Amino acid sequence: MVYGIIKLLNFAHGDLYMLGAFAGFTMLSVSAGALGGGLVALVAIMIVAMIATGTFGMVMERVAYRPLRSAPRLSVLITAVGASFALEYGIAVALGPTPEVYQIEVRGGTLNIAGAQITQAQLAMMAIAVVLMIALDALVRRSRAGRAMRAVSQDRKACLLMGVNVDRVISRTFFLGSAMASAAGVMAGAYYGKIDFLMGFIIGLKAFTAAVIGGIGNLRGAVLGAIVLGLLESFGVAYLGSEWRDVFAFGFLILFLTVRPTGLLGERVTERV
Repeated sequence: MVYGIIKLLNFAHGDLYMLGAFAGFTMLSVSAGALGGGLVALVAIMIVAMIATGTFGMVMERVAYRPLRSAPRLSVLITAVGASFALEYGIAVALGPTPEVYQIEVRGGTLNIAGAQITQAQLAMMAIAVVLMIALDALVRRSRAGRAMRAVSQDRKACLLMGVNVDRVISRTFFLGSAMASAAGVMAGAYYGKIDFLMGFIIGLKAFTAAVIGGIGNLRGAVLGAIVLGLLESFGVAYLGSEWRDVFAFGFLILFLTVRPTGLLGERVTERV
């Protein structure tokens, strides 16, 4: 969404995922187990973390990106890299570099579906992810705020002439993107059981990889690209070993872009000046 509207590769997006995980961890620590450890507690923690991280994303856009909106793209790109490192090592200084144990667990048995072993925790995470993706897609495509986002993506100057508050639209977009990253961070912490200040680095790169495979700037394309990338990694690990996971994923990206540089659902567009 961010790239589609302001043509910015937000390299701090993976670190917002990490920040959301730590926001959920902080809430767990403050509540001292009062929320319990089930699915309801996970959803409650996720909502609070999404609001907190989304608000931080808006502040980051206002402080770091908005003053450079008319600057050369390289300057904004370097700023995004700086924001990423500031988030990573800011959390390391504030909360310590040692990995933290996520004190929540979604319990459940294992189901056998077409020969595959799937836990109830995995099904719960997938269900939450699907609900969030459907809600986001509906908001972008059917709501007034979503129409404003799509309009700004097509022609920012025309939107200004028509009275659209472009700054508000961009801030709202950063809030939504940061909140979704936060939800993923909380689910990752609950699923894997631990978090650390560098957990968002490789995830951020893979998020961009999925977006590029699906067609960068296309919301549904990003979802499709993530599914394709996940399946490729799973088959690559099964046949080549876990140490080849990232090599296989990024190697496929290079080969894929030589065949279809616009992605699966991307369209070739003309640069406006």
